[in-house]
Amino acid sequence: MRWRTVLLTTGLVLGLSSAPASADGPVIVDSTRHGGRTVAFTFDDGPNPADTPRLLEVLRRHHVKAVFCLWGDYVEANPQLVRKIVAGGHTLCNHSMHHDDMGQWTPERIEADLRQTSAAIHRAAPGVPIRYFRAPYGSWGQSPQVAAKLGMTPLGWKLAIGDWEPPGVDELVRRVKEGLTDGAVVLMHDGPNERGQTVDAVARLIPELRADGWRFDRPARR
Repeated sequence: MRWRTVLLTTGLVLGLSSAPASADGPVIVDSTRHGGRTVAFTFDDGPNPADTPRLLEVLRRHHVKAVFCLWGDYVEANPQLVRKIVAGGHTLCNHSMHHDDMGQWTPERIEADLRQTSAAIHRAAPGVPIRYFRAPYGSWGQSPQVAAKLGMTPLGWKLAIGDWEPPGVDELVRRVKEGLTDGAVVLMHDGPNERGQTVDAVARLIPELRADGWRFDRPARR
């Protein structure tokens, strides 16, 4: 199907998301804490003032906690939204400062970027733990080892639904429901462009998945 092809050609290399970084390196987590018929929603590339507030309201209304993988430039532009994410009880994830491909970077350069991003997040929300790191484009390189050294679990995914090219709400809902497997971490986006379709899809998915016996969980930690 076309959207599966898109996933493999946009830099989101799905096969890398759950593989160990090296034979003795940290595991890139792509499953939930409890397994079984559970799912974890994660949102990349925000915060985005156009859609993140509405997404937070949808999650609040349905009592779902998610992981927000924050892009440092947008953290600095929208610190109040970081505080709203924290106030909603959600988990923070470092998604790099400028969303650069780190696949060929040295560990020293990666560490400098991750530290800069975490510092920006902590200026917005002092003292809040940053549990995870997710590499832009799923291009991990040596970033899992660096993230683990800094106390963050490398966070991958089992299902990416291609919402960076909005195909319509019905299609996004279908992709999630047909693609879900037990314990899946799902990759979606709340920034930086218009993400209204993702928000509308989430609003539909939560009650429909619950009606089908799914429970919402957090990603595992290593």
